[in-house]
Amino acid sequence: MIAMLAASQGLSPDDPSFWMPLAFMGLLFVVIAAGMVLDGFDLGVGILLQLAPEHERGRMMGLLSPWRDANEFWLLLGMGLFASAFPFAWGAVLGKLYGPLTFMVLGVVLRSVSFEFRIRARTEMKPRWIFAFWAGSIITAFGQGMLLGRIATGYQSDAGYGWFAMFVGLCAVAAYVLLGASWLVMRVDGDLQRRAANWARHAIRWTAVGMVAIAVTLGLANAGIFYKWSNIAHLSLAASVWVLMLAGFVAAEMLLARLPGRADRFSWLPFVLTVSLFLLMLSGLAYSLFPYLILDDMTLWDGAGALGSMRLVMAGAVVGIPVVLVFNILAYRSVFGKERPPVPLLPPPSY
Repeated sequence: MIAMLAASQGLSPDDPSFWMPLAFMGLLFVVIAAGMVLDGFDLGVGILLQLAPEHERGRMMGLLSPWRDANEFWLLLGMGLFASAFPFAWGAVLGKLYGPLTFMVLGVVLRSVSFEFRIRARTEMKPRWIFAFWAGSIITAFGQGMLLGRIATGYQSDAGYGWFAMFVGLCAVAAYVLLGASWLVMRVDGDLQRRAANWARHAIRWTAVGMVAIAVTLGLANAGIFYKWSNIAHLSLAASVWVLMLAGFVAAEMLLARLPGRADRFSWLPFVLTVSLFLLMLSGLAYSLFPYLILDDMTLWDGAGALGSMRLVMAGAVVGIPVVLVFNILAYRSVFGKERPPVPLLPPPSY
């Protein structure tokens, strides 16, 4: 299969001009997956702030504090990697995704500013910055969903496709609510855990609707993708993906219905199932689009930069990525644990 793909590009499998764009696309997939999951629970908790009781909002933002700086890193890394490895695709893709990317950038900036300013603000001003963080989270999630909707429709700009992109944007908000709520279920106990389980159960249905809509639209909008998933050779793969996703949704729903309560020892499982669903969806999307950056128009090799430039970027990646991995392992090592009570800075007075 690799030999056939290389031959279709007029290259040999061991030619750096063939395998280096593949390597960069693999790295980009890992970065996108990490950003979607690790920044995703951050977005989800931000969206849930206005649904939570006022006295719990500061606590919810405090839960995010250990990972805020790390979460902001993924978007910058992904954009930098894409621009440096695929410069000929950069302008073309940005031109087609200008609106959703503008939403994303505005949301990310608003989230970052409001989170830092809330820490330094006077007590009476903190609710305003919490509201701004909530608004930034909504805008960011909606922009990401619109971006996904535009990609699924092959960047079509007709009115109907625009409405579809907005619908996917709303489903993306629900998907991040599911991720953030299931993370809270794993992290906290008591009333907030009960509320989080209820939020997740409401969001899971719209998440499923959005994922089905993306899959169906991908097939209907492009005959090549429809054939790739429906021919006999790949039909078993498609069936396996659908069965796994259905099982994941059903298992998550059943667990959330029993929390808090008898299933407390499995409070981590809804989050793991939700992450698995996100990764399945992303893998299916990548498989559908491969080897194109722009469907039926630009392949990985058409958009890749000069070989010398890619070698330079790859050398930086070989040095930088291990550092990034170590940093993130240290930053996220407690992401699965229960919330710890605050440790007083001073010992209690003795009488």
